Amino acid sequence: MKKIITLIILAVGFAGVAFAESSAPPGMVFIPGGTFAMGSQLPGSARDEQPVVEMRIDGFWMDATDVTNAQFRKFVKATGYKTVAERPIDWEEMKNTVPPDTPRPTDEQLQPGAVTFKPLPGAIDPRAEESWWDWTRGASWQHPEGPGSDLKGREEHPVVLVAWDDAVAYAKWAGKRLPTEAEWERAARGDKALVYPWGNSEPSCQLAIMDEGEDGCGRDSTWPVGSRPTGASPYGALDMAGNVWEWVADRFEEGYYAHAPSQNPPGPEGGMERGQRGGSWLSKDAADLRASERHSGPIGYRNYNLGFRCATTPAPEVLASMPTASGSASSASPKRKKR
Repeated sequence: MKKIITLIILAVGFAGVAFAESSAPPGMVFIPGGTFAMGSQLPGSARDEQPVVEMRIDGFWMDATDVTNAQFRKFVKATGYKTVAERPIDWEEMKNTVPPDTPRPTDEQLQPGAVTFKPLPGAIDPRAEESWWDWTRGASWQHPEGPGSDLKGREEHPVVLVAWDDAVAYAKWAGKRLPTEAEWERAARGDKALVYPWGNSEPSCQLAIMDEGEDGCGRDSTWPVGSRPTGASPYGALDMAGNVWEWVADRFEEGYYAHAPSQNPPGPEGGMERGQRGGSWLSKDAADLRASERHSGPIGYRNYNLGFRCATTPAPEVLASMPTASGSASSASPKRKKR
């Protein structure tokens, strides 16, 4: 009898997974609800990754890859949307999104444009990050190196030079949203506290688009999304480490984990910056590619190694029929634990 019950449970679990796959929105993977350890206490982990806490996340859909140039172009064509990089900057408005002591940018810096990558001879010094970048007037998602550049041959590369507001605008148009930090980390590392999306082995260009002696695994730029399927997360999400950093929905607070709710944390109520996750093609330090690594930037920030992916929440009746990490329906919230 015990064997029969076990077989029934397994059958129900497999049926739930099959249902999730068959009902998946195009280009999305299902992240089952469940509890996972968020944060890290590994050597080299940052203070903002601590304490490690048990978080419970409801099931949700997440884009399998970052939003591509081709997808973003459809959005712009349908709506006429202009990204932050394509609009003159209103300093009076911008002052409300940066620390109070931020000096006024130059008139040149207030013109439409974005931060672009400046290749340097020899190895990049990670301690001198400001030397990697140039403010380029006229640079935008359509002209990633500035005027005269285009997206030919890069239609399936992740869209870059998009600010947080641009990512939110696209997500709303697509009927989606940005994932929260907790959702992103859950999708990246599963319920086994993996160090990286693929497991605990050290990063390499076989697993992620990164700097392994050469920027972008030798390309000095992004790659088409999904180029490293061996680096997929436990749920099939691709490029969760490397290629481009990704905007998330939350405001950023260094000590948020210490007081965050233990179920579906939405992020802090205050804060001048929004979270970024995942590392990029310029990541030389393996720490950048860890699933628990946290970065942030002002909402108007746009960069040559920063993009996004979307998420969406199933309707309650649909979510109730989806599998959890254990293959069964969702249970009550766990008591909060700290490590």
